Amino acid sequence: MSAGEPTMRIDLLRHGDTGQRSYRGQLDDALTELGWSQLREAVIGRHWDRIVASPMRRCAEFARELAQARGLPLTLDARLMEYHFGDWQGVPIEDLADQQAEALARFWADPVANPPPGAETFAAFGTRLAAALDDIARTCGNRRVLVVTHGGAIRWLRCVAERRDFGDMAGIDVPHALLHPVAWPVPQVRTSDCVDMACG
Repeated sequence: MSAGEPTMRIDLLRHGDTGQRSYRGQLDDALTELGWSQLREAVIGRHWDRIVASPMRRCAEFARELAQARGLPLTLDARLMEYHFGDWQGVPIEDLADQQAEALARFWADPVANPPPGAETFAAFGTRLAAALDDIARTCGNRRVLVVTHGGAIRWLRCVAERRDFGDMAGIDVPHALLHPVAWPVPQVRTSDCVDMACG
């Protein structure tokens, strides 16, 4: 991202509470009643023209409800799924802190160089997230778009949009059901995009 290039505002919304206390990653949890109420409250008085969401239940089920209630087009995009934490996925955070404290600290200090064992590469994670937002910005630049996704995804996207080091990810607060507006650069429009992904 370079200074002066055109950008599009995209609203990122983290899913609501799932009642879990671990790195859930790509485990497909449902929302709790609290999670549903958090999300419903978060969108009161807000308006969008399109919704794009991770296909995981904790994002997609609310996105479907909101899209149906407001008559909005909805796209589920697997590129917006959470980071796959490998061997840490589903392990209680307290257990990781007790048993692998040094590895955990290295991961958050430099997630690019120190991924969890068996995890998705950070490069692959970032590539798919950036591609998803590039497609939104390229095709929907004059529309208001809500993206319902995950905590790790929002941290990565904010680091890129705000030109922050990825070592800052651990310090970015992403509570459940909080909106994060980002200014995402608009890629050059290719002729094929006009037919491949019309925003509607």
